[in-house]
Amino acid sequence: DEYIEGKTSFIIDILSKSDLSPRELENIRKSNEESKKKMIIRSADQVAELWDENKIIKVYRISTALNGLSCKAGTNCTPTGKLKVASKIGQGLPIGGVLRSRIPTGEVWSNDRNNPLSLSDEDLVLTRLLWLEGAEDNNANTFKRYIYLHGTNQEHLLGKPASHGCIRFSNQDIVEVFDALQAGNEVEVC
Repeated sequence: DEYIEGKTSFIIDILSKSDLSPRELENIRKSNEESKKKMIIRSADQVAELWDENKIIKVYRISTALNGLSCKAGTNCTPTGKLKVASKIGQGLPIGGVLRSRIPTGEVWSNDRNNPLSLSDEDLVLTRLLWLEGAEDNNANTFKRYIYLHGTNQEHLLGKPASHGCIRFSNQDIVEVFDALQAGNEVEVC
């Protein structure tokens, strides 16, 4: 923590001698601050709450696993407990951009019937993904289970359990969540 605090001050001090504007310097400082944001997934209500310290910023409709909650591998269940964002993938992808094995394919899903992906029953990972890792002994396998927060082609199922273990958001909402959370931020599933 001391290193992070000192590093930011050091970088800002050096950059203040450059031709960056005060606004640009402030944006750099803010992007290097430790985020106090977290997300609480309330599976019984199928909502995700975005918190900043002790204040709810926004509530999103989501879908957790059709098979329920469990930290056991191979169950297609959503893990419970305290998790954290391990990695963020998809920065700059268009809304509906398809990710397969965490790699953008160049395909873009939409509801347009002329789009070949529009009729797919496949559980597509779209737009952005935040890869989760366990923060407790009981959910330590979460990262290896490839559990994500991600956009979905099945937005009509949001509000009820429907995923294969991940936590699905609308494609618009996952962009907001992606921009709000940083690697290391807490995600609690209860």
